[in-house]
Amino acid sequence: APARRAAPRAPRRASASEGTILEAREVANKKAERRRIASSPTFFRTHGDFKEEQAVVQEKMLAEMKSTLLDSMRAGTFETSRGEGNAAVTFRLAQEYGMCWGAERSIELALAATEKYPDKRKHITNELLHNPGVNNMLADAGVEFVDKTADGGKRFDDVSPGDVVILPAFGATLAEMQHFDDMGVTTVDTTCPWVTKVWNVVDKQVAKGMTTVIHGKYAHEEAIATASYCDNYIMVKNIDEAEYVCRYILNPTPEGKEALLAKFAKAMSKGFDPDVHLAKVGLANQTTMYKKETQAIGKLFELTMIQKYPEDASDRFVAFDTICDATQVRQDAIQEMIQDPKVDELDFILVVGGFDSSNTAHLVEIPHDAGKTVFHINEGDCIREDNSVKHRLLNGDVVIENDWLPADRPLKIGVTSGASTPDAYVQDALERLVLLKAAISPAA
Repeated sequence: APARRAAPRAPRRASASEGTILEAREVANKKAERRRIASSPTFFRTHGDFKEEQAVVQEKMLAEMKSTLLDSMRAGTFETSRGEGNAAVTFRLAQEYGMCWGAERSIELALAATEKYPDKRKHITNELLHNPGVNNMLADAGVEFVDKTADGGKRFDDVSPGDVVILPAFGATLAEMQHFDDMGVTTVDTTCPWVTKVWNVVDKQVAKGMTTVIHGKYAHEEAIATASYCDNYIMVKNIDEAEYVCRYILNPTPEGKEALLAKFAKAMSKGFDPDVHLAKVGLANQTTMYKKETQAIGKLFELTMIQKYPEDASDRFVAFDTICDATQVRQDAIQEMIQDPKVDELDFILVVGGFDSSNTAHLVEIPHDAGKTVFHINEGDCIREDNSVKHRLLNGDVVIENDWLPADRPLKIGVTSGASTPDAYVQDALERLVLLKAAISPAA
């Protein structure tokens, strides 16, 4: 497991005068503009752009990310036991878990940039992934995280021509891409291909004159980037908000319009007019959302359009499945774990992943909604020697649970991890748990 690192410096909260939210330059075709920028000779986005750095990068990935413990569990029965008597702990690993290939790809490209440009200043526009250990690793490699501004934007005045700018796995807005293209910086784009797949869906909806309904969280980096490639959009975070919008479509009133515009003020495009822009809609989503909810939202809008426009509903609604495969198989695996008859043997389920990770939150939500005890930690340090654990509740609160592990009996624990979580970090957490259990449980 990797050595523990100190957290990188906290971003300075700049005043609005020092930086603002970038506005995209008007273009006739956002898809064409995105492709124009990506074709620049200083824009890099594939492993082929970093062939000479690959050997060093792979060595670092092996040292920092991999886990012999999880590899052996996966090669066997997905279970392992440690300790004896009351100190015994059995871990049952979900059949699919942990870091996805898109996250791994993003880390590899970011590390390759640090190897290729050792003498250049390197910036990243957001966290690379929602995982503290990964972001600390980049900070250790000299990557500077762009500070946020008081108005919700970013402070790009520290970036100079000739610097290297890394775009995170979540992608970047069109305005940011234009800004860096104008500056002439070297851009390393680590955007997950599943995110760009969503953008391609949005491109098709724009071409058909459709408003995009985004199932996502309006403050999430990926959703912000996706929204920037829409002409018109409204963002719904759950089925309740989708039902709110659909009720308006079926029964528009002046009072309802005013209420809708207020409710979604931060989650819609400029100049959004529900009477105009909700007449023809397409569905897209933040790739890490809960698939069943995305499907339910899609069906809801489809039925709403059939009811509102029975003669031409098929021309007024379109949906594509843009939930990331990795997100889906991890959700399916935790669902299978809690549906297994042996689930009642488990004392609790441990989910390892960033506290601000959307895909990890959904891995917590599934067993929680099934009535299972779940603890969501973001790193091994959350497990403390005094038998307490720092964990995130489903509502987002991070709390301390005291007297966490029972001392008088062995334990069985289900384990899974988010798509941005390296296996080595899960191993670190499990090893700490085993040591804690041994310390609090008296020898037989």
